[in-house]
Amino acid sequence: MIKRLLSKSLKDSKKSILLLGPRQVGKSTLIKELRPDLTINLALQNVFLDYSSDAGKIIETIDTYNPKSIFIDEVQRLPSLLNTIQAIVDNDKSLKFYLTGSSARKLKRGRANLLPGRVFSYQLGPFVAKEFNYEIDTKKALRFGTLPDAYLSTHEQEAKKILVSYTGSYLKEEIQAEALTRNLESFSRFIRLVSTQVGQFIDYSKFSKKAKISRHSCARYFEVLEDTLIGQRLFPYEPCIESGDLIKHPKFYLFDPGVYNGMVSNFNVSADRLGALAESLVYSQLVHSAYSNDKSINLSTFRTRGGLEVDFIAEIEGDVFAIEVKSTDNIIEDDTRGLRQIENYFSKKPSRFLLHMGTQKKKINGVWCLPWQQGLREMGL
Repeated sequence: MIKRLLSKSLKDSKKSILLLGPRQVGKSTLIKELRPDLTINLALQNVFLDYSSDAGKIIETIDTYNPKSIFIDEVQRLPSLLNTIQAIVDNDKSLKFYLTGSSARKLKRGRANLLPGRVFSYQLGPFVAKEFNYEIDTKKALRFGTLPDAYLSTHEQEAKKILVSYTGSYLKEEIQAEALTRNLESFSRFIRLVSTQVGQFIDYSKFSKKAKISRHSCARYFEVLEDTLIGQRLFPYEPCIESGDLIKHPKFYLFDPGVYNGMVSNFNVSADRLGALAESLVYSQLVHSAYSNDKSINLSTFRTRGGLEVDFIAEIEGDVFAIEVKSTDNIIEDDTRGLRQIENYFSKKPSRFLLHMGTQKKKINGVWCLPWQQGLREMGL
C-alpha cells in the first residue's frame, strides 16, 4: 500500500471534503482508507436511480443509519444532491461528507452548489515522486506513467492493456454517458489528433482543419478535456506577454505520460519520443506534486518569436520557477541558454532548474542541472 500525501489533510480536515481527479487515480481507495460510516456509490446504476428519483432519500438514509461520516462517490452524476447536502451540513455541523468526482464539467453544467465555506476542495492525480521518497522508476514512469494500477502492475502486458483501454473507457463513460458532447465521432477525431500534439504549441485554425472540426468546436473540446481533468493547456506567462513578444498559442499536455502512450498504443521510449515523454512526465509531476502537497500552482509556457524558449514557468505559492527539461544528463552549456537569458524578461529573477532523466548533478553558469526527482525536492514538491 502506497501512502498518499493527501491522506493526512483529508483525515485532519474539520470540514467536509470534495476530492476531484481523473478516473483510476485512487480517489475511492483513498477515501475508503478513512473508513467512512456510510458509502453511497453513484457509479452503481441502481444507486444512482434511487437517489435521482427521490430528492429526500439521502436524508432518510442518514436518519436510518445515523452516520458521522458519509462518502458519496461520483457525485458529479447527481449535482443537485449538493443542495441537499448543504442543508444537512448547515443543520448538523458534526456530519462530515467525503465527495469524489471525476468531472468538474458535469458539476458546472448541473449548476452544482459547490458548498463554499462548507467544503474544502482537493485534487488527486497519479502517484508523485515524494510518495516514493523520490525513487520512482524513471524508465517505467516514461513508459507506463504513474496511474496506480499501471505503475504498480508487475506484468508489462497488463499495464499496457490498462492504459490502452483508458481512452476507450473515457470516451464511453465520461463523454458519451455524461453527454458532454453531441458529436462523438468528431470528438474521436479530435482525440486522435490531440495524441500526436502533446507538448506542442496548438494553432487552433490549423488543428481544427486537420481534425475536420470547426474552430469553435476545437476550443470547446479542449475545455472538455480540461474540465474532465484529462489534460491542460498551458498559456504564455502573462507578466511577460508584452515585453517578451511571446507566442500566443498554448501548449497541451495529458495528465499522465502513460495515458499519452496508451492513446497512441506505443510504449517504446525511443529516441524520437523521449523528449516529449520527458516533458510529459515532468509536467504531470509538477502539477500533481503541488496538488498532493495542497499547494497552489500555475503553469505557463515561455517562447518568444525570436526563438528563446523555456519549457515551463511554474508559480507555486508565490515562488516562480523557470524549468527546462532534457531527456539525458549529457548537458552542455548551450542547453542552459534559455534559462540564462530568460532573466532579462523578469523584474524578479526566477529560480532556474534544468531537469533531466539521468543521474548526474551539476551547475552550469549558475543553472542547476538535476535529476528530475531531485529537482522536485529542491522546489519543495
